[in-house]
Amino acid sequence: MTTAPDPGDTPAQRPGHGTVQFASAASTELVGSQGRTIIADAVVAKIAGIATREISGVFDVGGGTARVVGALRDRIPGARVNHGQGVAVEVGEKQAAIDIGIVAEYGVALHELAAGIRRNVIAAVERMTGLEVTEVDITIFDVVLFDDAQQSNEPDPRPRVQ
Repeated sequence: MTTAPDPGDTPAQRPGHGTVQFASAASTELVGSQGRTIIADAVVAKIAGIATREISGVFDVGGGTARVVGALRDRIPGARVNHGQGVAVEVGEKQAAIDIGIVAEYGVALHELAAGIRRNVIAAVERMTGLEVTEVDITIFDVVLFDDAQQSNEPDPRPRVQ
């Protein structure tokens, strides 16, 4: 007799579809009767970074150094965006913990912004990887006014000293 799968189960957790196993903290191994799938930590970080940027009120992802490096990379023609910037993940056997640093837009309720990010990241990572997300820690590094953001994108009017 076959039982109906629990709607909350992922295919890897359903009877007859294999079990979830992990090779190391650096990669996730989904093993079934027809093969295995490895999901790298960088993939989980990228999913979390994209899910974070989807939330209105997030100006940028990452703290000081990560944002400077990202800004430099953006100036290089043809350079790809690093969606995992500002995101750190720890992957265990069946669970993942995620740390995210952001810069928020001024005027946004920061506690509500963090809750929205947390919900979106958990939903995206769990849906796409089958991992249980145990926590999403969010650090708000800065708050940006739109006037500040617009000025930072304009060329510096001061003469350059060579």
